[in-house]
Amino acid sequence: MADPFLKIAIDEARQGLAEGGIPIGSVLVIDGQIVGRGHNRRVQKGSAILHAEMDCLENAGRLRPSDYRRAVLYSTLSPCDMCSGTALLYRIPRIVIGENRTFQGPEDYVRSRGVVLEIADDAECYKLMQEFIVAHPGLWNEDIGEV
Repeated sequence: MADPFLKIAIDEARQGLAEGGIPIGSVLVIDGQIVGRGHNRRVQKGSAILHAEMDCLENAGRLRPSDYRRAVLYSTLSPCDMCSGTALLYRIPRIVIGENRTFQGPEDYVRSRGVVLEIADDAECYKLMQEFIVAHPGLWNEDIGEV
């Protein structure tokens, strides 16, 4: 059974897909409590930066540095350079990744900066992305900066 917080991130991903967006979700947890959640809303908002992790952190609002240092960031997909950089900036010590077979962000670099990465290799996360990419390859390539 998947981690309950990862399941909530998957729910966020499904919500994004239902809105016509890219099915990636994220949750920020501090001391066992969800303080932010979000999903990729680049399409819905016409945004250049609203990846799931960015939406999640924005929805968490302004937090103290000490809060981020006790946080765990969950993402259904390996965070890209932008999202990884934000996690590094705020010194989030642990990231739980639903899957990294579809896309792998700068995981080695993030680890080299002291962040613990846990790869769940969750079948549901993988399936969501594979089905989406088959149906919308152009949108997927745009999201990862390939087009």
